[in-house]
Amino acid sequence: MDVLEGIATTRAIRRYTDDAVPAAALRDMLFAATRAPSGSNRQPFRFVVLTDSDVARRAKAVIGDSARTLWAAKRAADGYERGSGADESSPKARMARTMQAYVDGFEAAPVLVLPCLVRYRRATSFEGASIYPACQNLLLAARALGYGGVLTGWHEPVAAELHSLLGLPEEAVVAATITIGKPRGSHGPVRRRPMAELVYEDRWGDAPAWAVDPEGTRFTSAGPPRR
Repeated sequence: MDVLEGIATTRAIRRYTDDAVPAAALRDMLFAATRAPSGSNRQPFRFVVLTDSDVARRAKAVIGDSARTLWAAKRAADGYERGSGADESSPKARMARTMQAYVDGFEAAPVLVLPCLVRYRRATSFEGASIYPACQNLLLAARALGYGGVLTGWHEPVAAELHSLLGLPEEAVVAATITIGKPRGSHGPVRRRPMAELVYEDRWGDAPAWAVDPEGTRFTSAGPPRR
């Protein structure tokens, strides 16, 4: 596939088969990640790859427990079982089922990648620009190779425990968790809001005439209410 097709069809994949991800595929995915741009080309990103070692299983369990706790709180706070969430056929209810299955089986993900930012100066709101492009490269490469993944922040409450378990230096900040595996299902065209709601020209809220989605684009009904 070409790059534009990959971008338009890379879904968040949360369900995986039991198939292991071969080392050659991991090499190609992580090579793509390490090609990402970063501020001053300092390349302050590092990637801890966890598969099926004892340490990997322990780290997955630590993050899995955190994921289930965080999701339970979010599910209650965001009313996933109220309103449209009470309708089992609604997008909200489907998302709740998908997320519950994902956190319940977190430890079974074939691969867990922890992208880390090696902080070399005080934290700023812009420092993510030196790590998250690498994460997207990783996910796009996984898509191209027939795999899939999803980026989450389930690690944050257990960051200190992960530092100890994995021997991370003090200046290394775990920026995300990315699970990867062979999709139990498929990728496909993603659904997002129309371009005209997201792209402005000259003034906030003024969509340019060229902000027209390709023919056949399907749109999401999720997200904040439209104005």
